[in-house]
Amino acid sequence: MATSEQHRPEIVVGLVATPPDYPAQVVARLSAELADRLAERVDPDVRWTVREGWGDVAPRRDGGVEALLDDLARRRADARWDVAICLTDLPLHTERVPLVAHASARRRVAAVSLPALGLRQLRAVRSAVPDLVGRLLADASEERVPAAGWAPAELAGRIAAIHRVVGEVDAGELGYVASRLIGRVRLLTGMVRANRPGRALLGLSKLLVGAFGAAAFALTTNTIWQMGDALGGLRLTVIMLLGLTALVAWLIVAHDLWEKPDRETPAELARLFNLGTILTLTLAAAVSYLVLFAGTILAAALLIDTSILEQSLQRPVAFTDYLILAWIISSLATVGGAIGSGLEDENTVRAAAYGYHPEPGGWRDEKDA
Repeated sequence: MATSEQHRPEIVVGLVATPPDYPAQVVARLSAELADRLAERVDPDVRWTVREGWGDVAPRRDGGVEALLDDLARRRADARWDVAICLTDLPLHTERVPLVAHASARRRVAAVSLPALGLRQLRAVRSAVPDLVGRLLADASEERVPAAGWAPAELAGRIAAIHRVVGEVDAGELGYVASRLIGRVRLLTGMVRANRPGRALLGLSKLLVGAFGAAAFALTTNTIWQMGDALGGLRLTVIMLLGLTALVAWLIVAHDLWEKPDRETPAELARLFNLGTILTLTLAAAVSYLVLFAGTILAAALLIDTSILEQSLQRPVAFTDYLILAWIISSLATVGGAIGSGLEDENTVRAAAYGYHPEPGGWRDEKDA
């Protein structure tokens, strides 16, 4: 058995995550099972060896996918891998449509843009990477492995995010692109997924504490009760939206989260980064608002007796009156919480900016290990 194992040709596949933050977590989960998937999907008569690697803290922005592939090719040559696959959270484009993946047989490398895969990224990566490896080895005409072993599946049929294939098939330069409309929607949802809005939500803990304090004070003011009763649903909705908008805007301005186009960041990429940041913060702010709303309802039900509320409003009250009361108080407290958000930890809040990649303490480059 050991002698037979030694005579099997070995193929070394490198998995590179850039930046070593969210993509590194995907790589860590994929590398544990990739060898078995390659044996099943590409060639069972090969000893598959998977190496993990971490790229730079942030990928190059100015050169698009070509610069990323060139950097990856140099990394592959230095590490003496047979092929290399890069997983990145950088949104890539070609022909003004989102690029899901690009395979370069000449360089024996391929890149996968995680946000272009949408929400179910790990599931899509599990299908995409084995096919990309098979495609690279087939197009590169690997002589020490029987050619019959390389029959890659059609990637576009396996991944829902891929709409069509572009590039030079004969030259082995293939780009897998998404559709123009649905692909952009999937890209934005994938960017929010990769940006981990839960992390942003946990980072707004001081904001929630300040908002709860403002809400507790407002609960004791019968003027607020009467104001909520007098305002209609439309105006209450406007006040809520203004409060959430003020919160998101304050976070962006106070913590300098707005990405500005420059030499390294093209205008289109800066717009995507800013949109991803806005969506992430909006989602975190909306969840915070719901938590505040639920807490305010509970506090109002416990602290304000029905008879006292009836005396203030001068009419019979129902549970909907408590909902309206919590609605206006939560909206006003959100504005107060926006001011208190300036006290949040700078690094925690900046992590919600899509273009910001702090140095993660849990990951190390292989060259430094």
